[in-house]
Amino acid sequence: MGFVNEFAAWAHTSYTEGLSASIRSDATWRALDLLGNSLAAVNSEPARIAHAVARSWGDGSEATAIGSNVRYPAAAAAFVNGTLGHALDFDDTHLPSIVHPSASVVPAALAAAEASGAIGAQALDAMAIGVELAVRLGMAGYDVERNVSVFFERGYHATSICGAIGASVAAALLAGLDADGVASAAGIASSMGAGILEANRTGGTVKRVHCGWAAHVGVSAASLARHGLTGPPTVFEGRFGLVSSHCGDGMDAGVTVAELGTRWHSDHIAFKPYPCNVFTHAIIDAAVALRADGVRAEDIRAIEVGGAEAALRTIAHPAEEKARPESGYHAAFSAPYTVASALIGGEGLGLSHGDFESGRLAEGLRMDLAAKVSCVVDETCDRLFPAQLPAVVRVTMTDGRVHEHRVDASRGSPANPLSEEELLTKFRGNLAFGNREKDTDVITGLVLDLASAHGVAGLLAALGGPGDTAGGALEAGGATGSESRA
Repeated sequence: MGFVNEFAAWAHTSYTEGLSASIRSDATWRALDLLGNSLAAVNSEPARIAHAVARSWGDGSEATAIGSNVRYPAAAAAFVNGTLGHALDFDDTHLPSIVHPSASVVPAALAAAEASGAIGAQALDAMAIGVELAVRLGMAGYDVERNVSVFFERGYHATSICGAIGASVAAALLAGLDADGVASAAGIASSMGAGILEANRTGGTVKRVHCGWAAHVGVSAASLARHGLTGPPTVFEGRFGLVSSHCGDGMDAGVTVAELGTRWHSDHIAFKPYPCNVFTHAIIDAAVALRADGVRAEDIRAIEVGGAEAALRTIAHPAEEKARPESGYHAAFSAPYTVASALIGGEGLGLSHGDFESGRLAEGLRMDLAAKVSCVVDETCDRLFPAQLPAVVRVTMTDGRVHEHRVDASRGSPANPLSEEELLTKFRGNLAFGNREKDTDVITGLVLDLASAHGVAGLLAALGGPGDTAGGALEAGGATGSESRA
């Protein structure tokens, strides 16, 4: 039996028997977080593009696009919703694989659950199982000796590759496939999941649809398997399988099935407190702490950011471009911009969507501070990364004094988790940014009660609000709000 069949057999049994209340609770909070991120992005440029493309694929009534009353075929709805979930870089992160699993798996599960009429508990169980496979695949590409994600080192976006396969398992379970069908869906998705990370370094907005495409792949792969297409039984561990082809020889595909049912790798998923690249988070934490200690941005002469070498390749280089990002989206991948913004004082839990609006890029003090930042490799950070996402910030004041703050585990990570109240604060902020603040209590209640719901259609209808709130505005070119971050 290949690893994919072994995982599929466990997944099918677990789904049929039902998961524990604690696992369902965890999936519920991940769904709440993902839906908040999605509602914040409904008026963004990626949302407009995703809706336009989904419309061009044809009409359908299987599943709902989040934040609207527009319905598409399930795979198209998953594409729109996965794009929304990842568009503002506010989605959760597994450590140390650096996979953002929920933005691919949850949209696929919601679309498949709505199309099949599954109850809320089944949707949550499928989400949890799909997320677990996504992060296990990410861990199969993690080199313990070198302490690096090989996917990442080779320029692959493990989130969209592994997320597509996790999404396929969630969708296959909700479609009622047996264990062999679930295995085939995963094997099919393994030929379809894709993504490279060059846009993180040098620009382009393609990464913002990576999770949309992964969710689309997941639902499509499940449909293909339902109609009889099959995948290879050694798709994870084979010579030309996923792990070998993407990460090379010597990697352990056995992680995908080790300790199934007794160990959940998804226990190590972090919630993001800030809507920007996760490698910047400990930097922001340190800057927030320095500001709380009385450091005034106006009195800073120089700023040194220390981090892990692998992280700095994404957020510190090319140095000139990172110091003067060309858009709010690029600013979200900039160590100089994020540390400067946090030292000035940002919104939400420290920084939030408004801090990445393009108008902020023209602010004199913010840009002056960003120009004063130098980024260096820190030995301690290198040792801790990527099991943790650490950073150290040192500021030299105009009077010569030096202040330093080191963060070994970024806020929101399993070692420094957000409280439920902080998650709700983030959720409320997301809905306010998406102009849905008045609906917060209703939506929160529906999500948190999902385990006992008769289905997901009522929740998705509530997310749409009165009328065709997103679809019509976007079709008419009326995108607002986070559009400026494109």
